[in-house]
Amino acid sequence: MFNIVPAAMAENGHENGIHRHPAPAPHVVRIANPAPLGLCGFALSTFTLSCYNAGIFGISLSTPVNVAVGLAVFYGGIAQLLAGQWEFVTGNTFGATAFSSYGAFWLAWAVIQIPWFGVKAAYVASGHEDDFIQAVSIFLLAWTIFTFMMWLGTLRANIALSALFFCLTITFMFLCIGDFKRSHSWKRAGGSMGIITACIAWYIALAGILTHENSYFTLPVGSLAKR
Repeated sequence: MFNIVPAAMAENGHENGIHRHPAPAPHVVRIANPAPLGLCGFALSTFTLSCYNAGIFGISLSTPVNVAVGLAVFYGGIAQLLAGQWEFVTGNTFGATAFSSYGAFWLAWAVIQIPWFGVKAAYVASGHEDDFIQAVSIFLLAWTIFTFMMWLGTLRANIALSALFFCLTITFMFLCIGDFKRSHSWKRAGGSMGIITACIAWYIALAGILTHENSYFTLPVGSLAKR
């Protein structure tokens, strides 16, 4: 907006008697780092389900996974999906893709487990109950391929992140083989790798939480960027 001022004021630095109001300073909105939330949602859900798959505390693979379903919907699913959307705001393409995708994975996995959706019941009703396990193995195979692709995107990031996606790729692969071959041993191996994967995710999340502003120490992640 321009204001006309007396001509005398033009001599004091107001060119042509026109006074220009200085532009207001831009209001910068600081966005918190959404990555720790996404990583924690992923880690806790993965750890819980992996303990089941690994047979921790003598858990049988025939035991219902109802406890993990709640986490899959709200923490691994919705919370992680929201973290992915905020990564879009920060301009982090990798983080947005990873968190949004794995948030969707947990929601999709929960849909398969919840009887109300009738996924397994549809196979049973059609007389193809055995094909349900094969379908789940294809589901896991697809996520194995996707996770391997994401791992390739970490090779110049840091050691911790690269290790996370490498271990997650192995986890999906073992679980896929376990369902395809109906092998409890492969499922147990997949569960064990999942526990390792979850612990790495928690470590990276903690590294993002412990900053110089709020902690006396920070955690190294091992940068792979060229110097």
